[in-house]
Amino acid sequence: MIPATSFNGRNVALFGLGGSGRATAASLVAGGAVVSAWDDNAEAVAAAQDSGIPVGDLNTADWSAFDALILAPGVPLTHPVPHWTVAKAEQAGVEIVGDIEIFSRERKRSVPMSPFVAITGTNGKSTTTALIGHLLKSASRDTQIGGNIGTPVLMLDPPRVGRYHVIEVSSFQLDLAPGIAPSIGVLLNVTPDHLDRHGTLDLYAAIKERLVAASRIAVVAVDDGITQAVADRLEQSGRRVVRVSTRRTLADGVYVANGTVFEADNGASTEIARLGGVASLRGDHNAQNAAVAVAVAKKFGLSDDEIRQGLATFRGLRHRMEQVGQRGRVIFVNDSKATNADAAAKALASFDRIYWIAGGRAKEGGIESLAGYFPRIAKAYLIGEAADDFAGTLGATVPFEVSGTLSEAIASAASDAALDGAPEAVVLLSPACASYDQFPNFERRGDAFRSAALALDGVRNREEAA
Repeated sequence: MIPATSFNGRNVALFGLGGSGRATAASLVAGGAVVSAWDDNAEAVAAAQDSGIPVGDLNTADWSAFDALILAPGVPLTHPVPHWTVAKAEQAGVEIVGDIEIFSRERKRSVPMSPFVAITGTNGKSTTTALIGHLLKSASRDTQIGGNIGTPVLMLDPPRVGRYHVIEVSSFQLDLAPGIAPSIGVLLNVTPDHLDRHGTLDLYAAIKERLVAASRIAVVAVDDGITQAVADRLEQSGRRVVRVSTRRTLADGVYVANGTVFEADNGASTEIARLGGVASLRGDHNAQNAAVAVAVAKKFGLSDDEIRQGLATFRGLRHRMEQVGQRGRVIFVNDSKATNADAAAKALASFDRIYWIAGGRAKEGGIESLAGYFPRIAKAYLIGEAADDFAGTLGATVPFEVSGTLSEAIASAASDAALDGAPEAVVLLSPACASYDQFPNFERRGDAFRSAALALDGVRNREEAA
């Protein structure tokens, strides 16, 4: 744990008692803060109290007595409307921050030059975070990995000389971290997402830009117009920028060509690593993740041999293009984390013969943007609330059935894929939807897919099939 000593003796209101909120409360208490924690969910309050977290009803509290409001990232700061605690804090002139800001203050107080890389972007954050962390660990660096990827940042070991912190940072967390100042900041991509929480694409992009603008070195993947403009602005302001591309050769930076990662310096290119054969890094989107990880690793002083070894041993993440099993020529891939069309496009682009399971609670735009990938889809199996809308989009272009439930979709897709004569057929869960209509989160949806796939006769798990 990282005790929040920067709040020692201060009166702190904390709202949001999910996993990160409870972790933050424990950090604040360990650091000597006087905490009043609350949640709109009575069960969450009771559970926090049972675990020893000091609770207090913030509805009736004297807000003039608080020095700060610590807000969990899932609680609206601005859109669609500020949460009621935000309104009370602003009226009382109380600062509003989150767990990433607390981490940043603790690092600044104790070891401000300790290596800290923060990763943001619309898609690919978790894989890139995990890959950077894996490269560092495999090169025997003392490495802590967390943030939005899983382990709350304040539950990691504290900063110290020679200890690397590799932290995934969401736009929600960035909104609450005005003092973030990483050694290396990474911006992967920006596409419309979470606009219900940020209002407009411009505001959402500006929040992402804050991270790299505050970094000593900015690593920016420049394959979309927004990130290209960010890199240009940073360079014009005198910032150190490393550009990354999977679409074009760069004179300076890191790029991917024909499945190979190159580092370019003043027009001269050096081969760093080949991605072919690394199943966990299949697809153009993972080529971007790998190139960014290589760029960060080089800046942290890893050798080319260390980078190649790390890439070759990376197993990937659950629910992100995860090859869970195989039966003959049929591969079962769990991409439950693809909760929007842009994320699903990455998986659809990675395979040629797809039996696609899609649906859930749709986000704005549906799957119209995926039409270019429809020729890769042998058949679609539609589930959840979005099934009828998705069926209308697929129309006569892609054969489909409305399966309704995930279990029915898996059984039907596996049966159809078994009859496919292609060299490789893929039963792919890449829903392009949130899970909330049938599952509490994408992890539970992915776990259900994995269990159902491995329960089929003749399916070997990925370790056995490797």
